[in-house]
Amino acid sequence: MGKPQNLKRIKALLAVAQELDSCGAAASTSSPAQVLNPVVVDLPHHSGLGGALSYRHTERLAPGTLVQVPLGRREVMGLVWDPEVEPEQHGGQPEPPVPAAEPMALKAVSSVLELPPLSAHWRGLVSFAADYYRRGLGELALSVLPPELRKATPASLARRGARLAKSRAAAAASGAAAGLADRAADGPSLTPEQAAVLRVLADPSGDDGPAGPPPPVLLHGATGSGKTEVYLRLAERALARGQQVLVMVPEINLTPQLETRLRERFAGRILVTLHSGLTPAQRVNHWLQAHLGQADLLLGTRLSVMASLPRLGLIVVDEEHDPSYKQQEGARYSARDLAVYRGRLEGVPVILGSATPSLETWRHAQQGRYRLLRMPSRVGDGALPKVELVDLSLQPRSVAGGAGGSLLSTALVAAVQQRIDRGEQSLLLLNRRGYAPVLQCGACRWKSECPHCSAWRVFHKADRSLRCHHCGAAQRVPRACPDCGNLDLSAIGRGTERLEEQLLPLLRGRDGGPARILRIDADTTKRAGSLQSQLAQVHEGDVEVLVGTQMVAKGHDFRRVTLVAAVNPDGALFTSDFRAPERLFALLMQAAGRAGRDAEQAAHSRMIIQTAYPTHPLVQALRHHDYEAFAASQLQEREAVGLPPFSHLAVLRVEARTVEAAQAFLTDAGAAAHEALQARDLSIYPAVPAPVARVADLQRWQMLLESTSRPALQAVLRQWSPQLLALRERHRSVVRWALDVDPLSL
Repeated sequence: MGKPQNLKRIKALLAVAQELDSCGAAASTSSPAQVLNPVVVDLPHHSGLGGALSYRHTERLAPGTLVQVPLGRREVMGLVWDPEVEPEQHGGQPEPPVPAAEPMALKAVSSVLELPPLSAHWRGLVSFAADYYRRGLGELALSVLPPELRKATPASLARRGARLAKSRAAAAASGAAAGLADRAADGPSLTPEQAAVLRVLADPSGDDGPAGPPPPVLLHGATGSGKTEVYLRLAERALARGQQVLVMVPEINLTPQLETRLRERFAGRILVTLHSGLTPAQRVNHWLQAHLGQADLLLGTRLSVMASLPRLGLIVVDEEHDPSYKQQEGARYSARDLAVYRGRLEGVPVILGSATPSLETWRHAQQGRYRLLRMPSRVGDGALPKVELVDLSLQPRSVAGGAGGSLLSTALVAAVQQRIDRGEQSLLLLNRRGYAPVLQCGACRWKSECPHCSAWRVFHKADRSLRCHHCGAAQRVPRACPDCGNLDLSAIGRGTERLEEQLLPLLRGRDGGPARILRIDADTTKRAGSLQSQLAQVHEGDVEVLVGTQMVAKGHDFRRVTLVAAVNPDGALFTSDFRAPERLFALLMQAAGRAGRDAEQAAHSRMIIQTAYPTHPLVQALRHHDYEAFAASQLQEREAVGLPPFSHLAVLRVEARTVEAAQAFLTDAGAAAHEALQARDLSIYPAVPAPVARVADLQRWQMLLESTSRPALQAVLRQWSPQLLALRERHRSVVRWALDVDPLSL
């Protein structure tokens, strides 16, 4: 369907890419350049040009070489690719034959960057990701490089390289005066469980079976069991072998704490980071140090999985269950899954660490595809906090219900005050920022609906604003109801800002004055460095009560926290998102792990869960810190209805100006897939609105594909993709569409 039109468009784009810019593009006929080199450039996947374009040069360039090439009227960075790219490697159907042309008629490479080529392993990782997640090969390959690198010229790159070499030499000299080296002997004494895990991991194969890449390892360790120390010991082994180490964390706010430990432990080594908080110059410098083999350790978020590491010897994925490892824009890849693939591709061990593994990872471990190692005990024989339930259905209406309910039970307030009096800290978790989710008129029931989204604008009391957390639209709080003029506008629901306000009059500080309460959420950490300074206050004991969202619920080592409270987690117990219970359980288990990390205080550490459903199986599993029971229950439910990990999903998402346009595109898309579906074990479901159906005045709809066979699903997606490209031409009112393979949200 639509194939002739698609072929015409591909030919037209090829012509534009190769012939549009005649000025500066064609060399003189006396030029000796005769060799054609395949080069991938950053073209969007919907262009239909998923593979390589041909450019002339005086010699055959090594695959992986970075070059500057003309594209239309622009000079862009390109990447020399392997001579033959299979269709399934670059996300498109076989390209139509291009009429033979003399080499002199094609454009020439403008310049070659003097960098070592990106390795065959790196290119293999990118090829796999582009194919699996249905993106253009050049689009993905260039998008994972630092933006500043794409602007580089040979001269600017040479200057930058000289500076990096000089700084590395200075760092090495400084470390050798100071007598710095790997500090394997300086690490803490190992627990029996840590020692046992490290003994097992000393044998990468794990058995006497055939040689091959070591299987991924799931390190299932309780919070506070010392997983990080295991990572450090494994890193020491890799560094001693002259290898590089990649350590991945799910969120940027978890990097400073781990970075500090790595720098202290490996003071004689070069550590670089890769995350979105770096300046463009920092990012390209760190990437270059890794690519040139100068950096020994790389610590980063999900984008670091695509970093060039020529001596890679170990990959660690900490908190592997975290949904932040899934990219939600552009190429929607799972960094955790790509880390596993990269380990197999390069033959290096991959350690997946978590107290609450994802159900996909847990099932792989149960099936023997991953190696399961357990560390159920906390360091220092500390116990996990005792979980206490507060039944909100038995609380007064002022606590359990009503628009102005505080959600602060007497038992919770008393427990927090007790910690303050003992000089300890409490953490109150409410995973909703702002003062209240909605503002409402008491007379006509007007609500603060966003005019651009199918969502409420959240009331932020600090700056008297109504803000949409989807499109960012903001306005001042109206003095009266816009519909009826009533002055009685009330805040409905609770956010962290309101919780902080309600706590202040109920608690007294240890010095007799107001309790020292600190709120940490996306609103209080906007400025650069603000999160680090706030966390420092917590660590230094300047805070008595910490109120926050999921930002503070995981990964942090708060030594003085002895009480964690989940103020209102019930919203995620009953939702259409089948992954919501898994995410809630992981969040609350991680939050519980912030309490009692000091062994001396573990005995009286507590977690309080305020819930109207104390008998819910999830709550009961939390009460006993029983991840395995929860996982077994969830897997049984999912198997019964054929949900992941017992099936494989892809979602076609569409954004259009009107509902009718979105529906029409998806209707035609479903019809286009009909032939492919008949020959495969695959189902396609009718189009439905997205959970937030309108964002920034765009209507969002989606269509779900499901199969019990991953290869079958991939085969259909390969066949379907070019048909979707053709549909895009007929549906001009569709703003954008994207395939999301292995989606985390529906």
